[in-house]
Amino acid sequence: MSEIRETLFRYLALLQLIPRSPGRISTPVLLEKLHERGFHIDTRSLQRDLRDRLSLHFPLGCDDSSKPYRWYFDRDFHCSLPALDVPSALTLVLAEEYLKGLLPPVVIGQLTPQFRDARQLLDDLEANGLSQWARRVRAIPNGKALLPAPLAEEIWQTVSQALMTHRALNVTYLSRSAEVEKQFTLHPQGLVSRHSVTYLLATVNGYTDIRQFALHRIEEASLSKAAWRESIDFDLDDYIHGGAFGYRQSPQDVTLVANVAPQVVWLLTETPLSTEQSFTPLPSSDWQRLTAEVPDDQQTLWWLMGMGTNVEVLEPDAWRQKILTTAEEIVARSMAKA
Repeated sequence: MSEIRETLFRYLALLQLIPRSPGRISTPVLLEKLHERGFHIDTRSLQRDLRDRLSLHFPLGCDDSSKPYRWYFDRDFHCSLPALDVPSALTLVLAEEYLKGLLPPVVIGQLTPQFRDARQLLDDLEANGLSQWARRVRAIPNGKALLPAPLAEEIWQTVSQALMTHRALNVTYLSRSAEVEKQFTLHPQGLVSRHSVTYLLATVNGYTDIRQFALHRIEEASLSKAAWRESIDFDLDDYIHGGAFGYRQSPQDVTLVANVAPQVVWLLTETPLSTEQSFTPLPSSDWQRLTAEVPDDQQTLWWLMGMGTNVEVLEPDAWRQKILTTAEEIVARSMAKA
């Protein structure tokens, strides 16, 4: 009985490891992941599991165009292990609504079966009063969201594989500054989705500095025969906090002092601008003085500008002068057109 139970658990683990098409997972990787989960079998036993047992009952495919062989489920295979419950289904629906405004369609497409399962579960609950769930669930981005930059499916697949399996990439990249195609060998170190653009962080050719490559400007990508080089000192969180994506002006935080309208006080009380912020009521006014430790970056400055007349920045002086100069330029252009 113990042997039968372990075999059943191994089958379940295998089914959970195999992706839907166009995803692929090779036999050696499957074997390694099974070993990590405590299932100690050899390559021949794994091949028998896949070819002679599971493939007879599940829509498994094998890409044998090159070795090692790679396995996948049929793209339309409908199964969830374990089954979804209603809160999880609603969470997935909200996630789909939100991510549609952030990630390229090809990336969202990777999760289409899971999103479909969630919608189907809710659709099947008509008797429980949830038949009109689609009219009751929305996710609204904060601020104006641009449409995600388009991304080819094969580019996403190749980049994902290279990043997760520590492989170098040969790419043809369209440089925005030079507006010309360039060929690089990249050594992927990380992936960051920022607003509507996804960036691959990588070193280039023989250099060691980290550079950013917008995925939608990669026109061709293939796994390289060159050995992948790891950036030993690279830490993704440190890289981000250092201002790589926030146009940081200096590594130190600054003290923001501003007079803010009541609606801004409510907003920042519920969703703080900083973990270190405070408000002081202003005499004879419903406004309050905000004091907060914030990053010295352009994103914070742009947010303040977006508040318009509801925020009067007092410090830092450089930010106050920048806001005044911008306002003067806007007025000057408007007067020139009048």
